[in-house]
Amino acid sequence: MDPKARTVSCPGCGGDSLYASANPYRPFCSERCKNLDLGAWANESFRMPAEAPPEDQPFGDPRLQ
Repeated sequence: MDPKARTVSCPGCGGDSLYASANPYRPFCSERCKNLDLGAWANESFRMPAEAPPEDQPFGDPRLQ
């Protein structure tokens, strides 16, 4: 084992994942976790909450209104 390698938590399943060049799926532990994460991005499951302007105001930069 590479002394510089470290173990991190897999963002997909939370299990241990080797964070080294020996793991082609890093930071994920497996191809399955990597593909599940990619699928979630493709389905737009990961979204940031945003405040929409009121229905009676136009969209755009509020500094210009």
